[in-house]
Amino acid sequence: MASPADPIPALEERLGHRFKDRDRLLRALTHTSYANEQPPALDNDSLAFLGDAVLSLIVAEHLWETAGVEPVGVLTPRRASVVSDENLARWAERLELGPLLRLGRGEEGTGGRAKASILATALEAVLAVVYLEDGLAAARVVVKRLAVW
Repeated sequence: MASPADPIPALEERLGHRFKDRDRLLRALTHTSYANEQPPALDNDSLAFLGDAVLSLIVAEHLWETAGVEPVGVLTPRRASVVSDENLARWAERLELGPLLRLGRGEEGTGGRAKASILATALEAVLAVVYLEDGLAAARVVVKRLAVW
């Protein structure tokens, strides 16, 4: 059972997903700066790479379902807007990911918890963990729960 100080259950509630692998989730919340200072910690970059692809697919699928008659020249910028760092950072802020991030001293000192690129990367990495644990359908549920189309 989680301790009262454990922030993960609250994150799970906000996401609507229960994590099976806490170590993988911890990695999703680990910025490169922390991993560089705390070996053998692994950063979230490769998870974010996967999460970006999953997110792009889900967003493209949604846009095709809701506006598929639009030309690609309209759909592509819409997708880019939805998956932009600024938009993903807003989603991450609603999830309160910033306080959960593991940052190195430099990023911590320069406000890394509020940087759009760091928040977006963490959100993509968390989405990758959802995908790896429970597949595309679970990731789709999380994205549709967070997204403001």
